[in-house]
Amino acid sequence: MEPGTGPLLVELPGELLEQILCSRCLDHRDIISIQGTCRRLRELCPPRGKVWRRLLSVRWTSMMKYYNPLDSYDWLEEYKTRHRAGLAVCNLLAAFSKRLITERHIPCEGFNDFDTLGYPTHYLEDELLSIMDNKSKKCSMLKYCAKKILYSMRQETILCNLKSFLQQPVEKQPILEGAVLIDQYCNPLEDISLDNIQAQLDTILEKVKALLGVKNSRHPALFLQAGATSYIEDLDLQEQVLDALNHVLFIEMKFKGNVTDFYNPLNSYIHQVLITKTGIPISLSVLYLYLAERLGVPLEPVNFPHHFMLRWSQGIQGSTDIADYVYVDAFGGGKRLSARDCEYMIGQHVTEEFYAAVRTKEVMQRMIGNLLNLGKRESKDRNFMLLRVSLDLYLAMYPDSVQHLLLQARLYFHLGIWPEKVLDILQNIQALDPYQHGAVAYLVQHTLEHIEKRKEDSGITIKLRSSDIEICYSIGLIMRHKRHGYSGVIFGWDPICMMPPDWIEYMDTHNLISGANQPFYSMLLDDGSCSYVAQENLELHPSPKEIMHPDIGLYFSEFSSTHYIGNEELKLQYPEDMEFTLSSIQMTNGQSSNISPHEC
Repeated sequence: MEPGTGPLLVELPGELLEQILCSRCLDHRDIISIQGTCRRLRELCPPRGKVWRRLLSVRWTSMMKYYNPLDSYDWLEEYKTRHRAGLAVCNLLAAFSKRLITERHIPCEGFNDFDTLGYPTHYLEDELLSIMDNKSKKCSMLKYCAKKILYSMRQETILCNLKSFLQQPVEKQPILEGAVLIDQYCNPLEDISLDNIQAQLDTILEKVKALLGVKNSRHPALFLQAGATSYIEDLDLQEQVLDALNHVLFIEMKFKGNVTDFYNPLNSYIHQVLITKTGIPISLSVLYLYLAERLGVPLEPVNFPHHFMLRWSQGIQGSTDIADYVYVDAFGGGKRLSARDCEYMIGQHVTEEFYAAVRTKEVMQRMIGNLLNLGKRESKDRNFMLLRVSLDLYLAMYPDSVQHLLLQARLYFHLGIWPEKVLDILQNIQALDPYQHGAVAYLVQHTLEHIEKRKEDSGITIKLRSSDIEICYSIGLIMRHKRHGYSGVIFGWDPICMMPPDWIEYMDTHNLISGANQPFYSMLLDDGSCSYVAQENLELHPSPKEIMHPDIGLYFSEFSSTHYIGNEELKLQYPEDMEFTLSSIQMTNGQSSNISPHEC
């Protein structure tokens, strides 16, 4: 066919045109342009049509799980909202990363800025996740900030869910759900859901039922309705269930108590117990209790000293006689014990009150208490993160616990974070228990001193180059990253890395040749972001050009063909750097850019 003699695009059948418009090679800008060409093409791209739905699903695939396939949506409006939410998140992240570089920390209260954006939480989370999944090494600072913010956002949501859960009637507080909420709060970046945990346990249930069916095809446990609460009355039939459960769980699937690494906090997280098939008495008991109840055997949790247990009634349910129960040790492979056996196991006499059944809240309290104790003894956790999250959980359950409020205030004070929050906690303690005046007054005084010192430190700090560690580069130099190739201009430096420990760990700084004990440079990058880069990763740019960053004017007065000239404030803070910059430029004229100035 000769050129120009074929059918026009608009003359093609509507279904074929729609398929073309749904092509992956077209983005939202292309579709907007196409819509503006003629009426027919505009009508093929309605807000509720396939084209805008395809654009949303291709650009943000993970978003589609939030939409019911049977419902009708204005896909154009959804696309616009998600796009605007992404821009808002990126702008806030840029501000956070800049503040992290200049102040060496992200203030805890800064996370509240995301609450004011006015977008659905799942839009914000989706953007943060997409930033975290970015493979570019250039985005390391943004990815670190995104991770911190997503961590905080999810914890806040989970804490709200926990408080709602605790307000439910006791009979509507399943122990498994409480344990999963604890797991979620301690691991907010993991994909943990009650539905997923229950699905894994349902798989185990099917195996137990299959074994039961081989031995007794008419066993009532095989005919229990899913989700219904009904129990088998015959003790012999209950025993058959527990025997089958023990065989599947501990022999066939090889679940066991983690004797070799008992004090690992992972033993307390339900999702990890299902992965590793190892746990501690309380976590294994939570799983065992759920499975037994789903199979028609009523077991009850027992807060036994040093070793969490379950009890199985052999007579009247609710009896106060400890001899009317057999005690099940999930940590010991489902072994059944008498009260005397339990005492022999822990090597001490136990009063009858410790054999009583406890409710969900007491089970959760013990799980959180275990994590609290581990957090106090964890020497490797420099941020005391386990202690912090377990304190949050405990105070969500018992907000008036003066002992734990005081521990939280001391912890924040020790870490030097969130001093305003420390003052709020101390004020609450004083109101709850005036006898704590001495401890409160001491912390109030030193917290106020910390706030005043922070205000003083926010002023200009003069940095001189006279240091035991040689500072090879200076303010205003255009640099290139040796490994990743991006460009930027230096607007600040530290003789050693001044970032918090979790940043150092996240960035794998210890894998650098000189680790954190080398100069680090604050840089404005050519893509509009900021970074904090180790000296060993930088080199002078062989062809320095202007850096297109919106904050250039905050630090520099002009670009002088090869470097930037700092403004008066920057010159005051780094009084020796301007001369060093000029010297560096002169020395590298005509030399290879790989030779560091002054033979650094």
